[in-house]
Amino acid sequence: MILPIGAKNFEEAMQMGSETYHHLKDIIWEKYGSDSCNIGDDGGFAPNISSITEGLDLVIAAIDRAGYNGRIKLAIDAAATDFCVGKKYDLEFKSAKKSGQNFKTGDDMIEIYSQLCSEYPLVSIEQPFDKDDWEHSKKFTTLELCQVPIVLFIFYLLSGAHAIMHLQVVGDDLLMSDPERIKRAVNEYTCDALTLKASQVGTVTEAIEAVKQAKDAHWGVMVSHRSGDTDDSFIADLAVGAAAGQIKAGAPCRGECLTKYNQLLRIEEEFGSEGVYAGENWRTTAS
Repeated sequence: MILPIGAKNFEEAMQMGSETYHHLKDIIWEKYGSDSCNIGDDGGFAPNISSITEGLDLVIAAIDRAGYNGRIKLAIDAAATDFCVGKKYDLEFKSAKKSGQNFKTGDDMIEIYSQLCSEYPLVSIEQPFDKDDWEHSKKFTTLELCQVPIVLFIFYLLSGAHAIMHLQVVGDDLLMSDPERIKRAVNEYTCDALTLKASQVGTVTEAIEAVKQAKDAHWGVMVSHRSGDTDDSFIADLAVGAAAGQIKAGAPCRGECLTKYNQLLRIEEEFGSEGVYAGENWRTTAS
């Protein structure tokens, strides 16, 4: 995922994300052929890459071709619950020919994520461990990886050394927008940001309470769509109304994704000069 934190407003951020997305398509077409430009239900491309770094390198190349080096950061939604088997992580879970030799422990995964953070401008990793792996979530979150927090709104793009910044560790399956799990995570410091899915928690009232819990803990809040979402745009209003600072709504190419971004553009136009784009202040927006 990419995060256009260097934009002066949401309109420019939308332009930066869209241009990078289309450059990425061109790069994938050139390197892997037209079949690799098929998209998933979040609008992300699915080239036949062989490693994590190969995917990140493609995104970096797209950012460079678009001319936005330094103004766009990277994020990962690992969704590690999907490839956790017992207490280990199967990095070949999508491979048709599994060797059975690529299982990683939680500590191994911490090393992998830490290495990626040292090599790429990564500022956010969502669900880096299994939903019940509280131990390694805490261990990873408490690592002194960084110094300066930066993020904003997120585009899906894909299912050298850089200065390491403050890494946002986002709880999705770990929290499930559930008040008790959020409370535990705050007390045990097992993440420092909330993925908020209104349909997951059940009601808007409960969603707002989850946001309050997160903000009281000085966490980041990422309002998120769901895979297979509809063209309802409510989460755009929720993200602004809750001063979340972050919204994840998919790539800028499908109707169910674009409806959220179009609503955000309308909101910014309506606010005019009174509106404030989160940008680098993504975690210090007003309550």
